[in-house]
Amino acid sequence: MSNNNDSGSHRPRKRFGQNFLCDDVVIHNIASAINANADDHIIEIGPGQGALTAELLTNQCQLDAIELDRDLIPVLNKRFSQHQHFKVLQADALEMDFSTLQRGNEKLRIVGNLPYNISTPLIFHLLSQQHLVQDMHFMLQLEVVKRLAARPSTKEYGRLSVMTQYYCKVDSLFEVPPQAFNPVPKVRSAIVKLQPHQTLPVVARNIEALQHVLRTAFNQRRKTVRNCLKSLIDTSCLEQLNIDPAARPENLSLEQFVTISNAISPDE
Repeated sequence: MSNNNDSGSHRPRKRFGQNFLCDDVVIHNIASAINANADDHIIEIGPGQGALTAELLTNQCQLDAIELDRDLIPVLNKRFSQHQHFKVLQADALEMDFSTLQRGNEKLRIVGNLPYNISTPLIFHLLSQQHLVQDMHFMLQLEVVKRLAARPSTKEYGRLSVMTQYYCKVDSLFEVPPQAFNPVPKVRSAIVKLQPHQTLPVVARNIEALQHVLRTAFNQRRKTVRNCLKSLIDTSCLEQLNIDPAARPENLSLEQFVTISNAISPDE
């Protein structure tokens, strides 16, 4: 993210999916939603030139910025070197072990303006480490936010919806217009809050089995559950689980997918 005063100092790079935020009202609204305080340890993914970074640091929080574009590292260091609680790491968030950033047993608060091309794999990567996380606030393409928050029997509902909602409470907060960025993207964006459940609403016996069920089901989402999952479970078993074999994957709830995965998982 970047503020409007610095937009000329670094040319946004298409290969990093960079669209720098340059609307002070939007920046303030995002910071207000995050509501950081001095006890928080914020991890900002993709800070750009530091628009949101600057706003968050006014709250005296510890802030570690993860930036892939090495040309932005000196920009960020120059701008924020006077903040004793700021540190920038040149790294790929997709490969980051976030436990290495923890101090003691603290929970991390993760924020970021995520490029569309890495948003889904990065969210899956973070979900695998959700036990380290207090909450996450992301700027994403609006369509991705709709998928995260989607309910069963809607076209947006899919594997991303189920896995995110398995681990987190999802709140779509507000939309951000294209004009808030430089360069202006062709898509609308939105802010979403993901808050890991303190207690899972339903427990999968084997998380890999659940992921396998979801991949198998949603790879053939127009087929019935009977047909798309026939390699994993037979029709009589589905009926015994009170799941309609003639339903489509998008009609099944999180609880029903977990029920199927538990039925095909060996006891651990």
